Amino acid sequence: MAERVQIFQGVRAYGDEVIHGCFSKVGVGRLKGLVSTTTTFIFFFFLLIAALLNRMDIRGTSIGQSIFDSRTSKTYHERIEFPLNCSNSVNLPQTCPENYPSVFQPQESSARTCPDYFRWIHQDLKQWKSSGITEDMIERGKPSADFRLVIVNGKAYVEKYNKPYQTRDVFTIWGILQLLRLYPGKVPDLDLLFYSGDKTMIMKRDYKGLNATSPPPAFHYCGEKAALDIVFPDWTFWGWAEVNIKPWEETLRAIKKGRERIKWEKREPYAYWKGNPYVAKDRVDLLKCNLSDKNDWNVRIYKQDWGKESQQGFKHSKLEDQCTHRYTYAILLLME
Repeated sequence: MAERVQIFQGVRAYGDEVIHGCFSKVGVGRLKGLVSTTTTFIFFFFLLIAALLNRMDIRGTSIGQSIFDSRTSKTYHERIEFPLNCSNSVNLPQTCPENYPSVFQPQESSARTCPDYFRWIHQDLKQWKSSGITEDMIERGKPSADFRLVIVNGKAYVEKYNKPYQTRDVFTIWGILQLLRLYPGKVPDLDLLFYSGDKTMIMKRDYKGLNATSPPPAFHYCGEKAALDIVFPDWTFWGWAEVNIKPWEETLRAIKKGRERIKWEKREPYAYWKGNPYVAKDRVDLLKCNLSDKNDWNVRIYKQDWGKESQQGFKHSKLEDQCTHRYTYAILLLME
């Protein structure tokens, strides 16, 4: 795989974003130089997926066993927890200590066969396999990005370009900082762009033809066949504060407990969906399937008014309280 060096120098015109407290110090202005390659991206992907599996603790379940390839060693890594021990002062900014391990030292050998699905990492980066990722690609990708993330010597630096919806960028960066805590000294130096909107941005059709330029590498929560966006875990994995959704690990525990309240055979024998229908055409169309005087499609649709719910303290939107029907209706939003 060819490797092109890309250098990120000095302070950009967009300013220096510094986040204090549990984010330690995140800023671009202090950065002097950076070397990043497609090989680095692959290694970063590997660590990120491993960290997510560690956080969800699914390896001992049937789900975890089905995820890992049969060739994988049965020796599981010990679950690693780095408590934050942050201050809880009401009158002072929240701060966290910096005395965390600087080197990752697992108790057992980490030599094992990668899960089969890791091949998709290479698929996501296939577009840049021969050309590598250059400084010019990064610069041209800025208009499509909300922020730029740089990691140097285990520290994260962020340069913001646009204001993302709500706090998606904050929780995404928070997740990356947890990765740095979980694997100290193992996350390589890297430089990447990130877009936090709902629709894909880097479309294949825009980079075809004799005079086409190379596409910029942009990480994103979404992907599709017609796009080159590099898929990254959804920000809600680390929490969605605006709608009172906790990190997935806590939410999973709450749902497991909530589902025990009503046995499956005693639940309402219908498919269930609850949410804001006015953010996508597919959701509006779903309302037509609800119970009416003419039809009963065995579906029960409930509108969620998040503004009203916020004022009432989110008493009627907890996911763990929604295990009341036998089936859950999932909506797949297709990008046109």
